[in-house]
Amino acid sequence: MELQRKSRSVQPAGPLDGGYGWFIVLSTFLVFGLTFGVIKSFGVFFIEICHHFATTATASSWITSISVATVHFGAPVGSALSVYFGHRPVVMVGGLLSSIGMVAGSYAQDLLQLYITVGFLTGFGYALTWTPTVTMLGWYFDKRRPVANALASTGECILTFILTPSFQFMVDQYSWRGAMLILGALQLNLCLCGALLRPLNRHVPPKELVEEKEHELELLSQPHIDSRISNNRSDSKKSDPLKVKIIRYVDYTLITNARFMVYSMFGVFAALGFFAPSLFLVPYARSQGVEEYQAAALMSISAVLDLLGRLLFGWVANLRLVKTVHQLIVTVILLGIVLLFCPLATTFTQLALFSAGYGLVFGATVAIHITVLAEVVGVERLGSALGFFMLIRSSGGLLGPPLAGIFIDKMSDYGAGFLMAGVALLVSALFLLVLQQMNKKGTEKGKDINLEDGKGHENLKHRNFNFRKS
Repeated sequence: MELQRKSRSVQPAGPLDGGYGWFIVLSTFLVFGLTFGVIKSFGVFFIEICHHFATTATASSWITSISVATVHFGAPVGSALSVYFGHRPVVMVGGLLSSIGMVAGSYAQDLLQLYITVGFLTGFGYALTWTPTVTMLGWYFDKRRPVANALASTGECILTFILTPSFQFMVDQYSWRGAMLILGALQLNLCLCGALLRPLNRHVPPKELVEEKEHELELLSQPHIDSRISNNRSDSKKSDPLKVKIIRYVDYTLITNARFMVYSMFGVFAALGFFAPSLFLVPYARSQGVEEYQAAALMSISAVLDLLGRLLFGWVANLRLVKTVHQLIVTVILLGIVLLFCPLATTFTQLALFSAGYGLVFGATVAIHITVLAEVVGVERLGSALGFFMLIRSSGGLLGPPLAGIFIDKMSDYGAGFLMAGVALLVSALFLLVLQQMNKKGTEKGKDINLEDGKGHENLKHRNFNFRKS
């Protein structure tokens, strides 16, 4: 009963699954579009930058790679700063940094300056906007969390659909520098997204939440603990405020969570394959003789089916017909297989069919992977978990595009990049299978413990009955 009372006391105050939460969905929708949507549309700039600086695919791909890696590296920083300063100001500062980086990049005189501005500065701004916004979305929704995540993530595909042809038009009209300058102004809208993040009141401050969680863990691990020893441990815990303060901002204990680390390894290999296809789809189509605007239209086709995949499979996940991790395993395997078929597509019609299939399965995957993370660690730890997950996944995001670029340069074929991405995603699915087995064993162990507790309770009742009878 004590644990149940404590558990109820740390739930968020106010209405969940609706109300102002839909404005949080809107904010997250725009954040997805103006961060990862821009990254996916950056392939339009790729060819122009290659030609302008007379460089290789590997060298140019480092711009996107550094940006993606910085988003991941900076995620724990964004999570910790949002706890200390609040989500709203951190996201607004991140939007400003994103804009400054893109505007400065439009004046870059060499690739190194693009690495620093568009790669690092804009990427760090994305980290400060994306992580706190997604965390707050998880706080505002409970039963409808899969649908809310799916709706919010559609911002990535809708803005990719809009931005890709728009970028191509702006590049033709104003050159890649002018287009990048306009993009920098557009990204100031991330500041507006931050302004929409109204704090959600909670019954218990974060510091007390950490203390109660630690106390619950002690009670669960030692159910027959003596009350005097429990009080002594409570006093010693209060005498160690540094540990509580650190966990409040960065829950480093997550690295001891085996299920979380296995899921993070899935993220590393998935990131190797997530970002390369969107970067190289337009160049691959151009190398097959497809016209500029038709090549850009492939990203729009992919974005439309991406939108459908997120909405459809987010809704399916919300029905709870199957376990979310099982759904994720299937979609990741399908995504890897689809990418392996890309080099077989050589005409616009074939590439359009590939883009449609890729977009549908990619949307199905992205719609639920954050929901699975919340199930792995619990919503109370989602902020820190998301930060650490992005940090660990950063190695895949950093190495994915350049690794694909190396294969492309060596084989003189953009299709090689898609083969690398497909293999990486199939490997990532293996870690999801391991996670599923860990979940299964944990469930069986929990049933065994409940059975033992039930037998012990019956024996206790029997002994009490005999005592009263005597």
